[in-house]
Amino acid sequence: MSLVHLHLLLNHLPVIGAFFGVLLLAVALARRSSELAKVALAFFAFLGAVSVAVFFTGEPAEELIEKLPGFSEAITERHEELALVATIAMAGLGALALLVLAAFRRRPLPRGMTIVGLVAAVGVSALMAYVANLGGQIRHTEIRPGVSASAAVTSRQNSTSASPRPASGPDAGKA
Repeated sequence: MSLVHLHLLLNHLPVIGAFFGVLLLAVALARRSSELAKVALAFFAFLGAVSVAVFFTGEPAEELIEKLPGFSEAITERHEELALVATIAMAGLGALALLVLAAFRRRPLPRGMTIVGLVAAVGVSALMAYVANLGGQIRHTEIRPGVSASAAVTSRQNSTSASPRPASGPDAGKA
């Protein structure tokens, strides 16, 4: 597995994971469960580490696609710049979560701490979602702002005709 594959494999985890972490913190607040809040904080610590791995595998992914048709340097650079901000935010949230877990390892987590964690997690989750949307625009021209559906289809057809795929299915090899 290459670094590019690793980037594509892991890049969804901080985005979707942040959403689930927010849900866990919200349920912990609703149930007044210190234990569930601690689980959510541990999950954010994990997501912080994964986010760093995703960020550092982004450059090899960029190098691979920059010569492909439809590549946009502007979109890629914007994604890369905001990915750095989002990575710092998620890693910071994860580090703070670890500090809170260490400080409250033998006693219940205060409700106020859970609320602060939830607010921070919502912000980081929104930032991750935006960065993911920008990353999706790099290869999915159909979600770029201002691109019509027909232009996206034409762009996709041009990029797939430039690199033919082997035939597969029941009629493969028949002419």
